[in-house]
Amino acid sequence: MLKKTITYTDYNGVERTEDFYFNLNKAEVIEMETSTAEGLAQAIRKIISSQDIPAIVKIFKDILLKSYGEKSPDGKRFVKSKELSEAFSQTEAYSQLYIELATDADAAANFINSILPQNFTAKSLSSDLAEQTE
Repeated sequence: MLKKTITYTDYNGVERTEDFYFNLNKAEVIEMETSTAEGLAQAIRKIISSQDIPAIVKIFKDILLKSYGEKSPDGKRFVKSKELSEAFSQTEAYSQLYIELATDADAAANFINSILPQNFTAKSLSSDLAEQTE
């Protein structure tokens, strides 16, 4: 899970500093990985190598909004919904983070690595997928 502290100016001109949370669990990663015939990771590599900027931007936007959520006070749940993601996307904090990820490859890579499940590797994904198909 990634806790990202963002300082931004809201639409009333008030400077705010807030914590935002991003996470993908193993089930979500597997679902995303199996959403394309070649796998998400390979599809991303293919899009990046072809320099398809609109496709790259769409994938990062999708990952950013799919990973956004709010922790429950007891820490048992990480609540995500279309409404929460949409509300976040309407803030200057989102805009600021989006621009950072779209313009800084290292920041984008760090973001992706930070939102993946702990100890997550391609090997663990393969074994998780194998278990699901048995």
